Amino acid sequence: MHKPMSDTPKPAKSHGRKSMQASLQPRDLMAEAPLARAWRVSVVTLFPQAFPGVLGESLTGKALRDGLWQCDTLDLREFGIGKHRNVDDTPAGGGAGMVLRADVVGPALEAAQRRHPPGTPIYYLSPRGPRFTQATARAWAQDAGLILLCGRFEGVDQRVLDHFNVAEISLGDFVLTGGEIAAQAMLDATVRLLPGVLGNALSTAEESHAKGLLEHSQYTRPAEWQGRTIPDVLMSGHHGQVAKWRQEAAETLTRARRPDMWDSYQQAHATDRPKKGGA
Repeated sequence: MHKPMSDTPKPAKSHGRKSMQASLQPRDLMAEAPLARAWRVSVVTLFPQAFPGVLGESLTGKALRDGLWQCDTLDLREFGIGKHRNVDDTPAGGGAGMVLRADVVGPALEAAQRRHPPGTPIYYLSPRGPRFTQATARAWAQDAGLILLCGRFEGVDQRVLDHFNVAEISLGDFVLTGGEIAAQAMLDATVRLLPGVLGNALSTAEESHAKGLLEHSQYTRPAEWQGRTIPDVLMSGHHGQVAKWRQEAAETLTRARRPDMWDSYQQAHATDRPKKGGA
């Protein structure tokens, strides 16, 4: 007789392994030990099933499967209070909406800290924080990892932010329903800078914001499309002229579309310009 197949699902593996299995129980993903030398992020969220999301696709997904970075989640609901696992309460002093409780978020952050070396930074995705930039992504990529706290409702009890010395960081000057989308955007910008994630390291050196400018326009085959042709200099094979065209194109685009960036770029390179009328 053939032994009947078991209906018991195989245990899921943590994001960051070379093989992954989908799971409806995100907490099962936390049982695995950290991968050696992998950049690691722990996300504290009410929606653990949202991760890795789009980060599990394309180059970031391949890097996740190859163990270049590791992503795990902590479900805030599991730290909830009482029979119904309550995570929020009404704002002190009155007002609309609800606030995530310190006695819920606090234990979740403590659990996240136990998965990281002492001193690992914690960031709260919040419109009150400074804007996330390419420089932020580079700084994050150079660290060993971080902890992200995704807010919901009216926000998080300030006491827990103060207690854990949580830094706030914003995706931009707008408000989302929660921090999950912002967290994924920031992680995408960071993970792609990790060694080995992109096939061509020069890609990150020439793209928008890498040098304080927007990236020049890009072209590829066919040489003519709808009566429009590729600029002749890009087809010339003259690398010096191509580099000059790209620099000038980047400066022109930045000056027209992002005058704030252009002003910062000019200030940063003011000392590089030759002085007039002097030796």
